[in-house]
Amino acid sequence: MTLTLYNTLTRKKEPFQPIDPENVRMYVCGPTVYDFAHIGNARPVIVFDVLFRLLREVYGAEHVTYVRNITDVDDKINARAAERYPGLAPEIGIRKLTEETAAQFHSDIAALGVLPPTVEPRATEHIAEMVELCDRLVKGGHAYVAADHVLFDVSSMKTYGKLSNRSLEEMEAGARVEVAPYKKGPMDFVLWKPSKSGEPAWPSPAGIAVPGRPGWHIECSAMSWKHLGEVFDIHGGGIDLVFPHHENEIAQSCCAHDRSAMANVWMHNGFLQVEGEKMSKSLGNFITINELLKAWPGEAIRLNMLQTHYRQPINWTVKSLQEARRTLDHWYELIENTGDVAPICADVLEALSDDLNTPQAVAALHALRTEA
Repeated sequence: MTLTLYNTLTRKKEPFQPIDPENVRMYVCGPTVYDFAHIGNARPVIVFDVLFRLLREVYGAEHVTYVRNITDVDDKINARAAERYPGLAPEIGIRKLTEETAAQFHSDIAALGVLPPTVEPRATEHIAEMVELCDRLVKGGHAYVAADHVLFDVSSMKTYGKLSNRSLEEMEAGARVEVAPYKKGPMDFVLWKPSKSGEPAWPSPAGIAVPGRPGWHIECSAMSWKHLGEVFDIHGGGIDLVFPHHENEIAQSCCAHDRSAMANVWMHNGFLQVEGEKMSKSLGNFITINELLKAWPGEAIRLNMLQTHYRQPINWTVKSLQEARRTLDHWYELIENTGDVAPICADVLEALSDDLNTPQAVAALHALRTEA
């Protein structure tokens, strides 16, 4: 059996060849813990749980390391903590918010049948690694200090834009980026910034005197480096993260470690719509995992998510949820009195090995039920 995966970087399906079959390594961007996770957040969690399980099946559970981070320092977190806990000191309110939200996230995704990752690092526990990366980038001429910020110099990396398949000129022409007088180039992005009053703060890198906090992109570069090394096998996330987040991760990591790659395979799941429309609070169709679990079994939510191939857009509907629940009822009726733990059906395994073809895997299970 050959495992093939679609690589966003090369824009084609390729046989998966781990750097070390004894230590297969995967990183997936996790939640920013300021609010309940919505069903769009659930998609990468479920998709990469399937891949995690498949890698364990192929290489052995003890030979797979899956890292999914928690972002617990962020502008949205600061604002929500101040709003929810106005009477608490900022650092206490932020900690309370992130702890409560992370616990809710874990409870919700456990109900979806998701395995815990091997490692679940928190951004605030990896500040030392972020500071070191900033210092390396400044020393190597890939970053500079301006107005107490550390900024990545995009012009210093010739291959910037390779993941998103856009030239620097194209990105500059269509960019909606912060206009700041201290930036050398319009696409340069923040690695570290000074903290305002009431915000989390740590000693800054690169000789900056004022305390500060990390930018978003540097967090994942630091956590993946700490737990998976300078180059690892698979990096995953939603399609919305290709640019700028994953593009900037590659820039930081490759330049800091003098490597040509950060991860060999980049995988991205497609967008999610609700009843044919983009999910948004203004449209009244914003659905959290927690809300959905009050009306639907977690396994039905999971199956509904997997009936569409992960790279395709998914249209989330009540009708498809009803069909998923009926399908599960039929399968459960069939195995009700067996009591046996059977090996994975060969046709299911073959389908999953073809770039996680979950619709084909579900079809194989339907065929198995018909045979039975």
